[in-house]
Amino acid sequence: MSATVLPAAHQAQDDEDRRFNLPSFLLWLGALALVTVAMLTVRARLDKVHIALGYLLVVLGAGASAGRRIGISLSVIAFVCFNFFFLPPYHSLVVAQPLDWIVLVAFLVTGIVAAQLLARARADAALARQRTAEVDRLSAVGAEALNAGRAEDALTAIAEVMRSTLHVARGEIFVPADTEGMMLVASAGAAQPASEGTESTGPYALRMGGTQLVEWVAASGRSALERMDGGVRVSTDDADTSGLPGLEMRGARALLLPLRVRDQTVGVLRLAGDEPISIDRAQARFLVALSYYAALGVERLRLEHEAEHAQALREADELKNALLASVSHDLRTPLTTIKALAHDLRMEGHARAATIEDEADRLNRFVADLLDLSRLNAGSFTVSPEVNAVEDLFGAALQRVSGMLREHRLRVDVDAGEPLLVGRFDFVHALRVVVNLIENAAKFSPDGATIELSAERRGDEIRIAVADRGPGVPPGEEERIFEPFYRPLGQPDAGGAGLGLSIARRMAEAQGGTVRYDARVGGGSVFELRLPAASISETSAEEAQSASL
Repeated sequence: MSATVLPAAHQAQDDEDRRFNLPSFLLWLGALALVTVAMLTVRARLDKVHIALGYLLVVLGAGASAGRRIGISLSVIAFVCFNFFFLPPYHSLVVAQPLDWIVLVAFLVTGIVAAQLLARARADAALARQRTAEVDRLSAVGAEALNAGRAEDALTAIAEVMRSTLHVARGEIFVPADTEGMMLVASAGAAQPASEGTESTGPYALRMGGTQLVEWVAASGRSALERMDGGVRVSTDDADTSGLPGLEMRGARALLLPLRVRDQTVGVLRLAGDEPISIDRAQARFLVALSYYAALGVERLRLEHEAEHAQALREADELKNALLASVSHDLRTPLTTIKALAHDLRMEGHARAATIEDEADRLNRFVADLLDLSRLNAGSFTVSPEVNAVEDLFGAALQRVSGMLREHRLRVDVDAGEPLLVGRFDFVHALRVVVNLIENAAKFSPDGATIELSAERRGDEIRIAVADRGPGVPPGEEERIFEPFYRPLGQPDAGGAGLGLSIARRMAEAQGGTVRYDARVGGGSVFELRLPAASISETSAEEAQSASL
C-alpha cells in the first residue's frame, strides 16, 4: 500500500480499465451485428437518426453491463458500421456529404461520453455499496462492543471483525504490561506468536524480532511490516493524508499499527496472515476506522483496571479503618490496668515503674490518635464550633506542651492590631490541632532551637502558624505528609506513628478550616492552621444569650 492512493471511485474505475472481459465483448459484438443486420433489411426506410439511436442502445447496454472499455470499443465499431453500411456510398468508408461527418462525430462522441458516464455511475454505485458495507460492519462492531460485558471480550470481538473483514489469518491487540514490555489482551483466528529473529531489509528497516517490533511500534507510534522474506520494514512517517500507514504492502506477512487515543499510543494492533496480505483502499479505510474502535476498547480496559484497583484500595481502606477502630477500643482497657499497676508499683518504690507508666501514657496517646482517626474516617467525629479567643487557646496549649518541649524554647506572638483575636471553632479540637503542630515541631527541631507560635487575622480567617528550624519537607511530598502513617524519606525517626498531621488537618477541616505546609525562609517548616474568624460583637451576643438561658 503506497502513501499516494486515488479516490475510491477512481480506483474502481481504473480496476475496470485494466480488465477486458472477452466473453462479454463477444456477446455485445454479436448484439451489434444483429442490430446491424436488422437495420440493413429496412435501410431504405430508415433515417440517420433511427440508425444512430439503434446503435446507441447497444452501446449504452454494453457500457452499463460490461464496463467502459467494452462500451467505448463498441462505440468505435458502431461508428465504422454506421459509415460503411448506412451512409452513401455504401460499403465504403468514404463520406460523400460533408454534413454526414457531423452525424458520425456526434454519434461517436455521444457513445464515448455515455460509456464514460455509465462507468462513473457504476463506480459510484460500487462505492456506495462499499460504504454501506462499512457502516454495517462498524454497526456490528459497535453492537459487539456494547454487548460485551468485559473490555477484553469487546477487544476480542473487534479483533475478530477485523480478521474476518480483511481476510487475514490472525488479529491481535497488545497493550503495555504492568511492569515492562507488551501484553497480548485479545486475539482472533489461528494462534501463532509473532515471529522471532527476523532480519532487516531495505531502508528504514530494523533488526528486531516480532515481540520487539510490537514494543517498537508502541514506543514510536509508527506503523511497521513483517515481510514474507523475514524482513522488517517501518514507516518513514506516521501516515499519509488519508490516515493509512505509509508503507508498501507487497510481500507483507503482518501489519502492525499503533492504537491512539488523544494523540497517545495506548496499544498495538497486529494483523497477520499465512499468505501475503493484500489490503485495498476500501479495506484500508475500514481498518483505520476500526483501529480507533480498538483504541477506545484499550482505553476502556485501562479504565476498568484502574476502577478495580481503586475498589480494592477502598475495600482495604475500609478494612483498615474497621481494624483500627476495633484494636483501639480493645487496647484502652488493658492500658488503663497497666497504668494503674505501674502507679501502684511506683508508689511502692520500684525504680522502673515510672518508665512503665510513661510508656503506658505514650501508648495511650497513640491509641487515642487511632480512635480519633477511625472516627474521622467513619464520619462520626462531632464538633461544636463556638466563638473563642485565640489567647485562651494559646494559654491552654502552653500548659499542655510545657512538659514535652524539653530543650526547646517557645515564642508566642499574637497580632497586636486586634484588641481581641477571636474565631469560631471547637475549642477542644482546635487545642488538639495546635498541640499536635507544636509536638511535631519539637520532634524535628534541633535542641535549643526556638519554636514560634503566632496568630493573626486575615479577612474572614484566623491564621495560626507554628514555625520551626527543622529539616523541612522534601520537594514533592508537601501533601503526602498529611497522609496517615506517612513519614518523609531520609528523615530520622522522631517517634510516633505519623498520625499527628493527618489528624490535625482532618480536625481543622471538620471545623471549616484547614492545615497547610510552607517551607520556611532560611530553613525549617511553617505549619499554618486556618479557622473561621469571628468578631467581638458575636462574643457579646452569645454571652447575653447564655445569661438569659
